[in-house]
Amino acid sequence: MEAFGLLMHGFAVLLTWKTLALMMVGLVLGIFVGVLPGLGGPNGVAILLPLTFTMDPTSAIVMLSCIYWGALFGGAITSILFNIPGEAWSVATTFDGYPMAQQGKAAEALTAAFTSSFIGSLVAVLLITFLAPMISSFALKFGPPEFFAVYLLTFCSFVGLGREAKHKTVISMSLGLLLAGVGMDTVSGQLRMTFGSNELLRGINFLVAVIGLFGISEILLTMEERLALRGHAAGISLRVVLKVWKDLPKYWVTLLRSSFIGCWLGITPGGAIAASFMGYNLAKRFSKDPDSFGKGRIEGVFAPETAAHASGTSALLPMLALGIPGSGTAAILLGGLMVWGLNPGPLLFVEHKDFVWGLIASMYLGNVVGLVLVLTTVPVFASILRVPFAAVAPMIVVSCAIGAYAIQNAMFDIWLMLGFGIVGYVFKKIGIPLAPFTLALVLGNRAEDAFRLSMIGSGGDMKVFWANGLVGSITTLAIVLLFWPVIDKAVGSVGRLWRPAKASG
Repeated sequence: MEAFGLLMHGFAVLLTWKTLALMMVGLVLGIFVGVLPGLGGPNGVAILLPLTFTMDPTSAIVMLSCIYWGALFGGAITSILFNIPGEAWSVATTFDGYPMAQQGKAAEALTAAFTSSFIGSLVAVLLITFLAPMISSFALKFGPPEFFAVYLLTFCSFVGLGREAKHKTVISMSLGLLLAGVGMDTVSGQLRMTFGSNELLRGINFLVAVIGLFGISEILLTMEERLALRGHAAGISLRVVLKVWKDLPKYWVTLLRSSFIGCWLGITPGGAIAASFMGYNLAKRFSKDPDSFGKGRIEGVFAPETAAHASGTSALLPMLALGIPGSGTAAILLGGLMVWGLNPGPLLFVEHKDFVWGLIASMYLGNVVGLVLVLTTVPVFASILRVPFAAVAPMIVVSCAIGAYAIQNAMFDIWLMLGFGIVGYVFKKIGIPLAPFTLALVLGNRAEDAFRLSMIGSGGDMKVFWANGLVGSITTLAIVLLFWPVIDKAVGSVGRLWRPAKASG
């Protein structure tokens, strides 16, 4: 009941002209970066994050979250009209979305994509509303061993459950942890890996790294690929929207199943990419006419979009409740909260109730306003793709440089941004994922501090991580998830051996 009252208060705070204007600006910017191929949610939030530094925390997070919702909506436009995924998780949308556009059903495909995105996000926001306060109140009992166990669980789950090659995930995460240690040691005060540089005394700023890793690297890749964009025109009428909405009840099983898959893979670090493909494959698997998938079936748009957006939104749940981001974008938002002096985690719900519930309220409003906005402005944003990339790229680079400089007013940060841009470009070329690197860079110091405080408190005894049922279960689960591919393979092998033996018996 208290949570409901705080949520209503959050809506009351948001319903001002200033906040609604920021929401609209954030959504428009988000759709813009979602439409540009390769930019998408994480890159857009990283590039535009510096715009919010002069705002109060509530206004800033509302604008940033709306940039994120807008980018999620915008990615579907390029997938359906141009067969170019605006984001990696939009790949599955092209399987049936683009064939629908070729058949003259672009408006139906876009309406289906936007509506299912809204439904997936809404289910995830409802999950956050009811689960986040419960998880945070439980996490208030945590001490250093419990926090380290949770961080370990996060790192291990990225390795064990991630879809990328395990050795590449470990390489990415190890480099992130290494760079997180640059600067002054927060426990002993010793300098580490500064190499006599005064600029490195304060460590490597996470936001500078993110702007380079996501923004600059994507510009370099797009320049290399020399994208030439050709697509189908589209305009959405009220008649088409009502026709698609009228057919929604036919697909309620697909929508619920994809929402569940997305929420699960968002809370765990499975990610929106895995969620979209899993949602699509399961829809095809349980369909009465699986052969029609890939030929312009509207259910093939509903399934991946619902799953991807449920995953992208629910990734904010562990970030708010535990201070552990469930995705690259959530990691960037976590860095933004730190800039404004807010520490995500269980105490956020105690010390900054108004802020948290204002953010959750903005998720509801942002999705509703975003849905209306994209349904009415598709032709405008689709036309952006016809602007030569040579005209867009310099503006993005300049905004990245201004953002990096504004963080600490240091020219060194611009060079650091460019360096990370090259690192991000190389990582993408050789297939090393950026999400584990980003995660380790954000949580590296926290994990190290929690581990060292645990060791100081226990006199160096590692048994502290099995000292009680809570920390012991989390640590054991982390180890199981780390070796999950091996365990899964072993269980499968035993199962295959057992079946012939049982049959012959």
